[in-house]
Amino acid sequence: MVEIPEEAQAAALRAVVAAAAARDEAQAHLAARVSELEAAAVAAAEVGAARTRIRQLARVSSKTLYTWFEAAGLDVRPTTKH
Repeated sequence: MVEIPEEAQAAALRAVVAAAAARDEAQAHLAARVSELEAAAVAAAEVGAARTRIRQLARVSSKTLYTWFEAAGLDVRPTTKH
């Protein structure tokens, strides 16, 4: 059987659509997990956990952590330039 170029193209495009859908699902899952992590980090700070320890356990940068804290209305010192 001879494959028509349009059939090969259609199959390739279906693969693109499937990969894009899988990526979208993974990104949605990741966004939900990050949201959970943010809420947990803020809750830990609110009960007095050390911010350095929160950052270490959350495995995020200081900038990310303090962005979350600011968004939650927690006190954050202004950054200092050395």
